Amino acid sequence: MKLTILNPKNPEQDFPSVRKALTEPEGLLAIGGCLSKSRLLNAYRHGIFPWYNPGEPILWWSPDPRLVLFPEHLAVSRSLRKTLRKNSFLVTFDKVFDDVINACAKPRAEDAGTWITADIKQAYNELHRLGIAHSVEAWQDGELVGGLYGLALGQVFFGESMFHSRTDASKVAFVTLVEQLKCWGYQLVDCQVHTHHLTSLGAEEIDRELFIQLLDRYCDLPVQASAWTQ
Repeated sequence: MKLTILNPKNPEQDFPSVRKALTEPEGLLAIGGCLSKSRLLNAYRHGIFPWYNPGEPILWWSPDPRLVLFPEHLAVSRSLRKTLRKNSFLVTFDKVFDDVINACAKPRAEDAGTWITADIKQAYNELHRLGIAHSVEAWQDGELVGGLYGLALGQVFFGESMFHSRTDASKVAFVTLVEQLKCWGYQLVDCQVHTHHLTSLGAEEIDRELFIQLLDRYCDLPVQASAWTQ
């Protein structure tokens, strides 16, 4: 199947149906376009996200199945509960978004590269300034040691990337976030693709068709006015 090539000068151009995504590589839907606010919001609203390596054109994905977490299904292991009770980490929201995305962009030990390019950073920092992208930070002894960032649309949080430099820091940040999302009325956390890290916290794979139905149900519903402003 031929991939749709998006016009970078037309951010309002519609994406093709996610049903047209390739099975190999899994979920690749379109190529090109831009990282404007309207393009990115249109993508996430329809179950699509950008992921590409430096030097490549923008690639847009909608994998099937999709990894999600229903907040009420959050799973916290006994050892993680013990860590949470110790209050070893201070967790904050939206304090240092730029520092979090920069930390997420650093190469991991198992992967020398990064997909979080300068253009990605610029685009998501702009979404943060607009109150759409958010960060969660885990601190220890005044040092940023873990966290994550993502987008909030209606009652759905779309997780993008996590990092940690201390054991359990990102898990504590994620658990704290999910507990707060429940209080704010969120119904779904998009985790994109399978990782053991997230499935250990209760994330599960669902059919892409069901995922799109959930987006249609929840993305346009309001959350509590206090969300992200505390």
